[in-house]
Amino acid sequence: MYLQSISNAVPQQALTQETCWEIFKESPTARRLKARSVGLVRKILTGDNGIDKRHFAMKDLENLFELDAEALNQGFEKEAPILAGKALQSALDKASLKPQEIDALFVCTCTGYICPGVTSYVAEQTGMRRNTYLQDIVGLGCGAAIPTLRSASNFLSAYPEAKVAVIAVEICSAAFYLDDDPGVLISACLFGDGASASIWSNDHEKTGLHCNGFDLVHLPEDRDLLRFVNRLGKLCNMLHKSVPQKAAQAVSTLYEKLNGTEIGQIISHAGGRDVLEAIEESIPAFNLKESAKILRNFGNMSSPSVLFALDDFVSHNTVDKNLWLTSFGAGFSCHSCLVSPH
Repeated sequence: MYLQSISNAVPQQALTQETCWEIFKESPTARRLKARSVGLVRKILTGDNGIDKRHFAMKDLENLFELDAEALNQGFEKEAPILAGKALQSALDKASLKPQEIDALFVCTCTGYICPGVTSYVAEQTGMRRNTYLQDIVGLGCGAAIPTLRSASNFLSAYPEAKVAVIAVEICSAAFYLDDDPGVLISACLFGDGASASIWSNDHEKTGLHCNGFDLVHLPEDRDLLRFVNRLGKLCNMLHKSVPQKAAQAVSTLYEKLNGTEIGQIISHAGGRDVLEAIEESIPAFNLKESAKILRNFGNMSSPSVLFALDDFVSHNTVDKNLWLTSFGAGFSCHSCLVSPH
């Protein structure tokens, strides 16, 4: 399948890490955590962790961690379709397409639950046809964008004349949870909100960028290193200190399977500074500068992050060699694909 357009959206509310610390230290949550937990949050938010600012859809951040599970999910239900629809409309405009011309819509997310899924609301608000195929993909965590592209590619194989939209949207601020677990605290200091939408078809004349060569590895024995669990009805992100090395090992495993395919650049999920550094150490021929740029400007947005990095690369460079995209997360899973010049 060939890329027709790609566009991103973030909430208007953007806060520096320093501002996040100023809000957090005055919050009711800070007063109930242990002193060493507060110290860890301060160290991360006021130090250089590779992030300058993040965008948040949820309001009243000072009391965000006091919200119950219902209020958090209501925030997701409201904000996810809005942000996804904004990204999609921008992608449609870039491709000179109308919503009624889209034959299938795929949306991935993991930071909230809504039934019917986000696709139903985005299709309604943009005015898609009533027979547009809708597919929601949930539960794949930060790595979800690439397997969602794979599903879109399979659809286009079955319906070669179709035009397909793919959206990765996460309202991470609707899935914030805090206790004295260091991994939970670190997660809250890294994640931000965002959505990326892209349009795909079998028409190679628009951009000439061909998405192909999908691969994956999943390691269920390492599932508990990185996943959501349910605590008091809320989503709680588990993050083990071994994740950077585990991600680097998984990425290296898939990279080795390329068997000499010429790669111009690696476009990686911006999981965190330590993750990117671990991948660069394992595959030293590449500098993950696009991914680092996305991390610095937006934080870890979960599934949209790798597509933000792809958009940044194709917006500033001529693609004359294969781009190798990789994303990873809950499962423990790692995914990859090629974006190749026609």
